Amino acid sequence: MAMRRWRGSWCAVLGLLLLTLPAVRADGEWRALEAGLELGRFEIPHPADTRPGIVHVLRIDPAHFRFRLLAASATEERKPRTARGWAVHAGLVATINASMFQADFLSSVSLMLAPGHVNNPRVSRDKAVLAFDPRSGELPSVRIIDRECDDFESLRKDYATLVQSIRMVSCKGRNVWGESERRWSTALIATDKAGRVLFVHVRTPYSTHELINALLALPLGIDRAMYTEGGVQAQMFVGSGELKREFVGSFGGSFTATTGGPSVWPVPNVIGIERR
Repeated sequence: MAMRRWRGSWCAVLGLLLLTLPAVRADGEWRALEAGLELGRFEIPHPADTRPGIVHVLRIDPAHFRFRLLAASATEERKPRTARGWAVHAGLVATINASMFQADFLSSVSLMLAPGHVNNPRVSRDKAVLAFDPRSGELPSVRIIDRECDDFESLRKDYATLVQSIRMVSCKGRNVWGESERRWSTALIATDKAGRVLFVHVRTPYSTHELINALLALPLGIDRAMYTEGGVQAQMFVGSGELKREFVGSFGGSFTATTGGPSVWPVPNVIGIERR
């Protein structure tokens, strides 16, 4: 009973804190980079600081871009690279973390495969699977499969590239991540109600549950979302025309956390896009 009263008091305090935060630009700003590609910047409230957090969103129209999975395990040198390094190496317009990885610094924690290469054949308990490279032109070119409401065993046969990770927003549009006080930077991939794909990077440390609620409140029309990385290794690169932007995560969970050094951490697996 005492624990329930404590939780109730904490929720009341948190609610009052959110009410005292300054107004933020939830409408955001979109910059058209090229046909089918926009970069957005949004401010969201932070429950532990009066300053807003910053969300960067790359909105991608699959009609203009193909998706690719790049894995160090599929290369001769088996060398991880930064998101920027992968983009330069493969001539891609943008890249973001594909998923969390294991201690060998090569293998994804869950299922990951592409045409001609299997990084990890194991299907874990995680409920989200990014699927692209359809085997039929009648299928959506890219989608997030929700294993709780979609027939994954059937759908997995329709796509040549599959990347499994942790579900953030369910097929019903709900925040399905448990609450926690731990905060970190985040990279994620989402789809919106118009069928576009969103690469999202948030350097400001949030608990994942807090962040999902904030993202669902933005005018992004998020339909489904999956977690791809957290902390200092969460990164995204955008290189379109004259624009070259690298977004990196931070050490620690404080609002003023730093990158911990001048270099960006290499990662073994990324999702990238190239022009059709």
